Amino acid sequence: MDTPSLELVSHALCPYVQRAAIALAEKGLPFRRSIVDLADRPAWFTAISPLGKVPLLRADGAVVFESAVILEYLEDTRAPALHPASPIARARHRAWIEFGSAVLNDIGAFYNAPDDTALQQRLAALRQKFERLEAELGAGPYFAGAAFSLVDAAFGPVFRYWEVFDRIADFGVFDGLPKVQAWRHALSERPSVRAAVGADYASRLWRFVQQRGSALARRMPEAALA
Repeated sequence: MDTPSLELVSHALCPYVQRAAIALAEKGLPFRRSIVDLADRPAWFTAISPLGKVPLLRADGAVVFESAVILEYLEDTRAPALHPASPIARARHRAWIEFGSAVLNDIGAFYNAPDDTALQQRLAALRQKFERLEAELGAGPYFAGAAFSLVDAAFGPVFRYWEVFDRIADFGVFDGLPKVQAWRHALSERPSVRAAVGADYASRLWRFVQQRGSALARRMPEAALA
């Protein structure tokens, strides 16, 4: 069997890597992964990553970096399309992908919050964003209806965090938001979203949060996630 020509340079927990992996899977593109320890970056990685970050996509003899650029490259070069055909609809989808990046920033601030006051503030910021999404969503099951899009690829990793957070406490962030809850469920069942991480993702994320020394970490039991 031929070696896949596409290589996704990854980190096991990076949500932006997941976006690229989901898009590759949705387009039916075989690819191989190279996992990098970002706490001990190898020389070959720093030589090809201008920002020292993942994901990177090795493709067509070049290295593409930054997840948004990787998604657009795949959209420009590989079928099927995961953006809508209308220019205004494509622009709107790109904007909501950026909104997803803002949600990821809030999630990082949430699990790093130093005390309970900051934790509640970060939770409130997340709740506001999910309320905004509730107002935007239609009949589903995906962001734009029946068709899976790159916005869905961007939000699959967002909702995956809550598979672990929900085991720490009931934060109620999705309470009273039926469209967001339905979207979250639909994405969790999508094969491309499920396959975007390794089988040990939840336990890795659990240990990662435990080690933060944050308010959220202090709510966690000492035992590892089963």
